[in-house]
Amino acid sequence: MKEEKNADPVKEAVKEKVPVLYPRKRIEVGLVSTFFGFLLVVLGSKPEFFGMDRSPVIGFMQTATFLVGLGVIGLSGYFCLMSFWPKGYTTITADFGIRLLATGWLIAVFSGMADVFGFGSHPMSGLVFFGKLQAMGVEIGEMFMGIGLVMMMMPPHSSLRVKPEDNIKKIDMTE
Repeated sequence: MKEEKNADPVKEAVKEKVPVLYPRKRIEVGLVSTFFGFLLVVLGSKPEFFGMDRSPVIGFMQTATFLVGLGVIGLSGYFCLMSFWPKGYTTITADFGIRLLATGWLIAVFSGMADVFGFGSHPMSGLVFFGKLQAMGVEIGEMFMGIGLVMMMMPPHSSLRVKPEDNIKKIDMTE
């Protein structure tokens, strides 16, 4: 009888105990901190979910909280996705993605805090709240961040992808 050629490569790798090729702890910490950033975004945008709503409008503290959460999500996504690339090697697309991620966060911060910085439609002397134009600016920044994260992903056919045979120590038996 012939061996089955359509065997699942994942099951085969588990049977052979192939070593993990990516920094697992870095990915785990990145995913946990991404979830923490998501909780900060939810806390800033909808504090009534946590029983902390004190104002009828989204004010300075809420805006600052969800912008910090957005930054944590972006930074965590960066660390997670960069751990899949070999050390020091990325494509130009991934480099553009990093810059697009940072640019998107800056767009979101400056749009969200426009009143505080003095170039928004509601001056600091009055009631500072999160308006429609600021929301649109933050959404555009989030869109840039998302596109940047997608650009940082390594394509499955990349020649830079770490292969199991690259991780195995070669022993010279001729000595």
